[in-house]
Amino acid sequence: MKKIIYIICFLILQFQLYSQSLSGTIKSDLPIPFASISVKGQSIGTASNADGFFKINDIKEGSYEFIFSAIGFKKLKKNISIQTGKNTLDIILEPLLYDIEQVVVTGTMKETFLNSTPVKMDIITQKFLKKIATNNVMEVIEHINGVQKQINCGVCGTNDIHINGMEGPYTLVLINGMPIMSSLSTVYGLNGIATSLIKQIEIIKGPSSTLYGTEAVAGVINILTKDPMDVSNLELESFITSHLEKNIDFAYAPKMKKVNLLLSGNYFKMDNFLDYNKDNFTDIPLSERLSLFKQWNFKRKTRKNLLLSAKYYHEDRSGGVKEWSDNLRGNDSIYGESIYTDRIELAASYELPMDEDVRIDASFNYHHQDSYYGNTKYEAFQNIYFANLIWNKSIGYNHDFISGLSYRFQTFVDSTLANINERKFIPALFVQDEIILNKKWTSLLGIRTDYHEEHGFIFSPRLNLKFKPKTYTTFRLNAGTGFRIVNLFTEDHASLTGSREVLLVEDLKPEESYNINLNVNHIFSLGRSTGSIDVDAFYTYFTNKIAPDYEANPNQIIYANLDGFSISRGLAFNIQQNFEFPLSINSGGTYLDVYSVDYNNFRKDELFAPSFTGVFSLSYNWDKINTSIDWTTKVTGPMSLPTFPHPFERAEESPWFSQHHLQIKKLFSESLTAFMGVKNIFNYTQVSPLIDWQNPFGDDFDTSYAYGPLQSRRFLIGFKVKL
Repeated sequence: MKKIIYIICFLILQFQLYSQSLSGTIKSDLPIPFASISVKGQSIGTASNADGFFKINDIKEGSYEFIFSAIGFKKLKKNISIQTGKNTLDIILEPLLYDIEQVVVTGTMKETFLNSTPVKMDIITQKFLKKIATNNVMEVIEHINGVQKQINCGVCGTNDIHINGMEGPYTLVLINGMPIMSSLSTVYGLNGIATSLIKQIEIIKGPSSTLYGTEAVAGVINILTKDPMDVSNLELESFITSHLEKNIDFAYAPKMKKVNLLLSGNYFKMDNFLDYNKDNFTDIPLSERLSLFKQWNFKRKTRKNLLLSAKYYHEDRSGGVKEWSDNLRGNDSIYGESIYTDRIELAASYELPMDEDVRIDASFNYHHQDSYYGNTKYEAFQNIYFANLIWNKSIGYNHDFISGLSYRFQTFVDSTLANINERKFIPALFVQDEIILNKKWTSLLGIRTDYHEEHGFIFSPRLNLKFKPKTYTTFRLNAGTGFRIVNLFTEDHASLTGSREVLLVEDLKPEESYNINLNVNHIFSLGRSTGSIDVDAFYTYFTNKIAPDYEANPNQIIYANLDGFSISRGLAFNIQQNFEFPLSINSGGTYLDVYSVDYNNFRKDELFAPSFTGVFSLSYNWDKINTSIDWTTKVTGPMSLPTFPHPFERAEESPWFSQHHLQIKKLFSESLTAFMGVKNIFNYTQVSPLIDWQNPFGDDFDTSYAYGPLQSRRFLIGFKVKL
């Protein structure tokens, strides 16, 4: 009888030990459905329901390591003590890099989730920005799939941004949604955007003229700056390279009662003459840059936003033979190119104190370029005044309506080379409606009209469709038109440097384009890890494209509207995998076919448009020693290059080449981080980009043969302090 009692007591005890339960909700900003819950070393587990709720029964009392995971979110390992009775808790998962829940603003001029918007966008987060130690946004941009940094001058290092093979002036660069960087400032001003200032970069590939007007033909790059709340009270970061490039960033963000303040700055200096390719010219320009930025976020009783910002930028840049110095600016015996740049940028965003969602965005920028290209002087002044009045209105459940008035007044003075003194006032009206048709379909319809004194009313429609047949699969179709007025001497550096004569054979007409883009995105799981795959097919048709002719006369650049049409088409893919262990891989590639067809049906490939570009990055976090390793790679396929007469012939097609960068970062404490790395690990550089460099004041001297990296391998070391 006693044995039976012992057995019964033992069974009751075992039942009590296993009768405990754990329940709760898994969420981020919203509940996360179908998340996985498992226990390390145990065969028990479950998944959350459509509302993010989960429950696990029959768990012994004790301490366990629970693992929570969901597609699009970082895996969470948490030690939980199971006690007698009910055990409940809420689990918060952190979104992953390039997460579908990333908040974006560019596609629709308002904050929305990337997963929700019908506009296809690429997002560069701060985590990606930190993979490469640089003070220059251009070095980050070129590691984005389908985006290329193009060097336009082998002496002064002028560069611009190509999207899907289309030249730099077709890309509109915005700062916080405002066209602060345009026309003259795109030539040298882009190098003054320090990465330490950036919170996020949003990229739209394809025309976006409906919201942002002219210049947004190839796409839009919107650079969002940090807020005071994104910065510790005091931050300091600095690095130096083996080429003696020196960089320092600082940020100061005191927390105040009525206003949040951010003061930041960047200083960069490169005064070491490098001549790896032995052409007696510096491989990269010598430069001294200073950038200061201040932002005020006012705390209003209405909780409406009021933001003011101001930025000052100065650069002294030069390139040329080793014997050249600043006191030889403009001389005709020792060749050098010298550019002084001064910029002032002011911006404001004000939400009106009313029930309706109405705001005013306004900006002003002043740009002065004082430059010499050999003995050719080019000095220009540009002022751009801009304002947007935007009204956002939700109508019922299905309609999200946005409309606005846009005013842009631009002055441009060039009293040296082209003798231009112009004033342009461009008013515009735009409307857009995002319509939720049902749970699977969303559409976005919009139209904009700009008025140009010379060209009248210009209409820019757009259509975006999003189809979401399953939770983690999304199709997006984007179509629209583009329109661009050319500012030749402010945008095309080839018209200034070298010795070729610039010839305009006609009055240049505005360029117009028609674009369609199809995107497929799928989030997948592979075992217990997650990833995403993105595929894009795009097609752009140009009319009136302005094509510089370098070949008709070797001593001239002939500009005219193309008597025919131009095509930019291609296919792009991108795959990202986040493994269960702390390793993430991102890989992508873009196949391009960019060409023009004239009235004789003769096809000509676009110069400096590679047939293929690929990007690859690998990140590993060694948590035990607080160390991360980042490897980034850019692969570039063959591209058509300019031709030159005898005896200066060069290859008319570039070879395949790649660049590789490595960075190792060590976190010593929450306040101190140190990093070291290698750029251009395998030391690939192209041949000299200069033609007839022995005679730089001669008729055949040319600086445009630049297709690849010009700077050789260098090592770097740096640190970051947070207080």
